Amino acid sequence: MVATVAARKSRLHNALEGLVLTATLQSFPTFAAAAFLLKLCGNHDLVGDPGVAIFVAFASLAHALLAVTFGPRFPAFFKTVYEPKLFDASLSLADKITAWRTQPVASLQLVTIVLLLSVMAVVTASVG
Repeated sequence: MVATVAARKSRLHNALEGLVLTATLQSFPTFAAAAFLLKLCGNHDLVGDPGVAIFVAFASLAHALLAVTFGPRFPAFFKTVYEPKLFDASLSLADKITAWRTQPVASLQLVTIVLLLSVMAVVTASVG
């Protein structure tokens, strides 16, 4: 099964898959939380503005592109952003996500994001 997945997956497909996973799993939560924090701090420019969603999407993509470009060259500097397992051509999409989730650093990132978003949701609900 693994050999057939690797044989069917082109290099471009694998790179695109890794880029999308990096943007979705690592970059997007960071910028979404930043936009949410700005909203909590009372920035009224964000109310009802579709530019926020566009900013979060483009910032996530740019962040992922930088991580994918410079991560392999400078692994010590980008160790929390670049994950080589997301670019392993021998793994399927589900296996890449599973391999990423089972690492202690990724687990810590997920727990931090969940706790941060939970606290911000409580604050937002209590403030009004």
